[in-house]
Amino acid sequence: MTVQTIADVVFGDELTPWQPDTSLQATRSFAEAVGYSGSGRFEDHGKARAQGLPGALVPGIMGMGFLTSMIHRWAPQGKIKFIDTVFRAPVLADHDHTVTAVVTDIDEENGEVVLDLTIQNEQEETRVFGTATVHLPAAS
Repeated sequence: MTVQTIADVVFGDELTPWQPDTSLQATRSFAEAVGYSGSGRFEDHGKARAQGLPGALVPGIMGMGFLTSMIHRWAPQGKIKFIDTVFRAPVLADHDHTVTAVVTDIDEENGEVVLDLTIQNEQEETRVFGTATVHLPAAS
């Protein structure tokens, strides 16, 4: 489901859940692209475990990218005004994760929608949660 204008949004709507690529290769490529590579925490399970981590991690800003990507799939004309996240637990590479969101507020006068966001692992444990405020155009 996609929305084009604020009039298309319904309170309580759930965005289509999405499973992003959290493979070790994807996290390694991302870490290299943003200058995070070298420590092993995003590129190698063994090196990450040697640092006291449960395995290689999905970088936090990669997770935020997953959340923003989901929002733009739902509202291609939307502009994210604000996004805030809380990282409760590591998002591990090579594990399936699901990104979800639900509409929790609609301000038609200002053309803004508030979404509650989550990233859950395959055990349905919330690893990341947050909120986003998205501006949508008025109906024509």
